[in-house]
Amino acid sequence: MRLARRAATTAMLALCIAAAPALAQNDKMTPIATPAQPTAITLDTGPLPDAKAPEAWHSQYGSVFARNVTVATLTPFLPDPARANGTAVIIAPGGGFRTLSMENEGWNVAKALAAKGVAAFVLKYRLNPTPADMAGFEESMRQMFSGTAARPPRASIEDASKALAPQIADARAAFALIRRRANEWRVDPQRIGMVGFSAGAMLTMSTAIWGEDAKPAFIGNVYGPLAAMTPPADAPPLFVALAADDPFFANSGYGLIDAWRAAKRPVEFHLYEQGGHGFGMYQKETTSTGWFEAFASWMKMHGFIKP
Repeated sequence: MRLARRAATTAMLALCIAAAPALAQNDKMTPIATPAQPTAITLDTGPLPDAKAPEAWHSQYGSVFARNVTVATLTPFLPDPARANGTAVIIAPGGGFRTLSMENEGWNVAKALAAKGVAAFVLKYRLNPTPADMAGFEESMRQMFSGTAARPPRASIEDASKALAPQIADARAAFALIRRRANEWRVDPQRIGMVGFSAGAMLTMSTAIWGEDAKPAFIGNVYGPLAAMTPPADAPPLFVALAADDPFFANSGYGLIDAWRAAKRPVEFHLYEQGGHGFGMYQKETTSTGWFEAFASWMKMHGFIKP
């Protein structure tokens, strides 16, 4: 169990830095005031045990990130009632379980989904603690990426997910909250999906497999791990998007895709020639920018977005 936890943590920590695209933007982490989040709803999973540092926010790569999240929240982005189609999507940003790319992989995705009539909900899930000060955080990341840092073997999705109990609990609470308020939010309780990015994709996969009562109607894995795993008999339709030059997940095979196909479960896989890791909603000169419209078209094909 300890080995699995260490392996999962190491693999996901790398994504904290890599979640930013290779753009000509400022890569310096600059502390900022906590943004106003008037519509954020506190989930009932409680504070993260033993967490001491307060929640902190910073800007980087022209986007906004949160870290030291100790209390989970869910922020609704509801469509115009005239366009609402009954589908909902929970969005799990990435960041190596140390930060959350709240803008690029959260709010901006939610706004785009809401524009298509989908009720979108950004999940700010609890994170592994990091040093309270920015200098300490940067130093912890430098040490993690130093040549002398220990590199335990990469864990399977099954093993890594054992370390994600708090995050899976947050995802389950998000599904439960949306179902409780389904009438108010014009959501069909049977049409709630989930999409995640990088570490958030790992959380999405874990929620689909080990989330018990969550039972997402469909799932999206955007530049997340594609290690082979055994899907349940009722595995939801799966959408996958990855760039062939992703430094983390492009060279480990596509066992996850093969597993869904072998189980005769619906899966769609987009492998973009370029895009790196963390492209999200950034506008880049690569075809990876088209992943969102491909995802929306896939949802439409499955009846989750109406013409």
